[in-house]
Amino acid sequence: MLARTAAFAALTLLAACASPQWRATGDLGVVVERADGKLMLVEHSHNTQLAEIDGLGDLSHASVVFSRDERFAFVFGRDGGLTKVDLLARRIAARVVQSGNSIGGAISTDGKLVAVANYTPGGVKVFDSETMELVAHIPAMGADGKLSKVVGLEDAPGNRFAFSLYDAGEIWLADLSNPRAPAIRKFTGIGRQPYDALVTEDGRYYIAGLFGEDGLAKLDLWNPDGGVTRVLDHYGKGEQALPVYKMPHLEGWAASGTEAFLPAIGRHEVLVADTTNWREIARIPVAGQPVFAMLQPGGRRLWVNFATPDNGKVQIIDVPSRKVIRTLEPGKAILHMEFTPRGERVWLSARDSDQVSVYDTETLERLAEMQVSKPSGIFFTARAHRLGL
Repeated sequence: MLARTAAFAALTLLAACASPQWRATGDLGVVVERADGKLMLVEHSHNTQLAEIDGLGDLSHASVVFSRDERFAFVFGRDGGLTKVDLLARRIAARVVQSGNSIGGAISTDGKLVAVANYTPGGVKVFDSETMELVAHIPAMGADGKLSKVVGLEDAPGNRFAFSLYDAGEIWLADLSNPRAPAIRKFTGIGRQPYDALVTEDGRYYIAGLFGEDGLAKLDLWNPDGGVTRVLDHYGKGEQALPVYKMPHLEGWAASGTEAFLPAIGRHEVLVADTTNWREIARIPVAGQPVFAMLQPGGRRLWVNFATPDNGKVQIIDVPSRKVIRTLEPGKAILHMEFTPRGERVWLSARDSDQVSVYDTETLERLAEMQVSKPSGIFFTARAHRLGL
């Protein structure tokens, strides 16, 4: 009996020694190294760099979504590359160059489909997230009979994708319940040059910003029969337009209670709208032209970064008072901000300083710095469980 027990213990010990080093995925993320076609794999529990993953092509305007189990990152490159990265194995799992020029993408509600927005040729391609097989191709042929660049591609509830046609001035809603036969609804005449879009956190509204005119176009996803309506119309009417140095990103939008905060195009302001009727209620003066206006989890503070020449600054706004309470200068060319899931820290990428900084969102003290080559987008796996990201 003792001999059998000793033998069993020895086998158990050998099995334990042979087991791989397991880790969870909940605190993982990636930082895009835009100049080198690489991802830096990081974890935010201890603010550490884990590995560098090479071979992702042109990442000069890259975005990332995650599989629902948080293991895989799907990277959308400017060269039309769609790359599936295994975060646990720390390597590329699959890669396909699916167009000449792409601008981002989204993953479906059930996690089975990855859709890519393409500039060249204009349209959307949809892939099986497991096999990377092409399952649908949606050419973006506008009412004018011409292919259009696709922007603002967002996931919507019910395995739908909403996107905008930049050249045609349209919003399309694609139902991929049957991926081999997408059902498309087209909304024309929404305004000139939609450039980016968001889906509200409750999944109800798709809102596209307009570059060709002041205002935004809103589609109620609960009631698409109501068509597209305009909100924040003519917010710059009668005022001298400023040169636009960098287009703001609406995916960084923020809502706290019944107030939404949106970057104004070409203006040194953040717009505040009442989300019960989508009317403007205030404007907050800021240091430059805002690019991202992002609310930290908890809703008390809004973080704003800027286009050149003010892109070395980040301003923090107190939501109740709508006042700027601090201006930080973390480095040169702050391109992106990402909060940890519960908002106790924020990561900031400084492209021209080759640096990522981590700040405590309560004390506003810098907690850590790490050297990363030309960092831009920062994406944490918690995004896998949120709509519109």
